[in-house]
Amino acid sequence: MSPHQDQDLTSPAAAPLPGTGNSRGKEPEHRPAGPASPTDAERPGHTEQPRRVKQPRRVKQPRHVGQPAYAEQPGHGEQPGYADRNAADYDRWFSKPGVTGATVNTLARLAGAGPVLELGIGTGRVALPLAGRGLDVHGIERSGAMIRQLRAKPGGDRIAITRGDFADVPVPVPVPGRFSLVYAAGGTFLELPDREAKQRCLAAVAARLAPGGVFAVDAHVPEALAVAAASGVPETVSATDDHLILCHRLIDPSTQTYHSHYLVHEAHRTHHFRVRFHYVSPGELDLLAEQAGLRLVRRQGGWEAAPFTRTSTYHVSVYAHI
Repeated sequence: MSPHQDQDLTSPAAAPLPGTGNSRGKEPEHRPAGPASPTDAERPGHTEQPRRVKQPRRVKQPRHVGQPAYAEQPGHGEQPGYADRNAADYDRWFSKPGVTGATVNTLARLAGAGPVLELGIGTGRVALPLAGRGLDVHGIERSGAMIRQLRAKPGGDRIAITRGDFADVPVPVPVPGRFSLVYAAGGTFLELPDREAKQRCLAAVAARLAPGGVFAVDAHVPEALAVAAASGVPETVSATDDHLILCHRLIDPSTQTYHSHYLVHEAHRTHHFRVRFHYVSPGELDLLAEQAGLRLVRRQGGWEAAPFTRTSTYHVSVYAHI
């Protein structure tokens, strides 16, 4: 999950975030070898004898009681990003109960009987209330720190989490093709780094939706982002007796990206971090979804079900199988 002006983030599916994004570890360093000395095999008159190699003893790994066997698969070369560094503060910094309540209400109506899957599940700000309504909730998350925050909350041990990059929707059996709802909330879908990753994700989502299932996603309207950024006035994300959080966005149309710069001022420190997003217009998102076998069935101006109009700055879009 990513911090977002219209979300009450703590996340949460994963992811990278982004951030939860798609950073990779360094390749091992290769150093040039020094002058080689002759081995026994190269000395005259020596016959090389095969060496007996001691095989490592297999150690049986303990299973986590009460969790699926596939929970928390390791990421690939993951480097700690903003999600890992700030996971412990997310609930405190970005909590907006009213927005979360509207999000959960809308998703619960879309989910039917479930099960449901969240992309970038984060600390569970949406997933846990949905699970509290009796839904079987699964999630994907790249950040180990976010997962630990979720697990520490009441009910967090009952949610099945796959650790990995949600661009590939790496949810194994027994649940692929069974979800009544897959969703990405709080602008998380835009953390996917490019068009290709979004296309791959949408195709994987389509393959995991049950007949009649839907995919719900939210995002900024790019034109509204550009207008706000051009004003030069930072957005006040949160202001309490304990902290002040401002956000300033820098947009690069040449790469279709924007960076959200967050400045967190508290009594004992001032902290800055940024999150990179790759944006798409609603129309471009519709085209990507269509290429993945999905069609738009509903678009509204927010999770509160406001209509989507020419003045909307944000949208929630719902897709189903073609």
